[in-house]
Amino acid sequence: MASFTPLPSHWIFPPEESRDASKLFGPAVVCDLDGVLSDAAWRQPLIGRGEDKDWDGFFAKCGDDPYIDEVATLLKLLDKELLVVLLTGRPASVQSQTIRWLKDYPMRWDLLIMRNYGDYSAAKDFKAQSLEEIRQQGIDPILAFEDDRRNVDMFRSNGVPCVYIHSGYYDHLNL
Repeated sequence: MASFTPLPSHWIFPPEESRDASKLFGPAVVCDLDGVLSDAAWRQPLIGRGEDKDWDGFFAKCGDDPYIDEVATLLKLLDKELLVVLLTGRPASVQSQTIRWLKDYPMRWDLLIMRNYGDYSAAKDFKAQSLEEIRQQGIDPILAFEDDRRNVDMFRSNGVPCVYIHSGYYDHLNL
């Protein structure tokens, strides 16, 4: 098991939790938000298929998404010994909307990881780096849920089985 190291500043615990961060280790399930737990289909036109992508507008509206009940239910049914890590490409600038959204719906989660301020890397690279940080902390991802095939491939190539959930968001990429 990896030794405890200080947690990155963009790792967030549920507001009602007073978890001892030194005990954040063990087997975990990693779950994406947009397209997996939250239905962001109505926001997709903001980033469309052309050159003009309004990422700021896309993320700013994330607090208004309906949640996907089936995946939320699946997370509730998981063994209580498993950590639930929400790993999203959302930027830290929408942390308050994301936390409010998570409080509004019956979600099980132990850790939320969002992009830190100034991180503009590709989602696949951000999530690969986060996977490495998760493992360094002593968290052992044993399964992931994703809607972007590039991230699915990244998890699988790093030894984490990943369930692909078709959101339709990436159909135009011919992946």
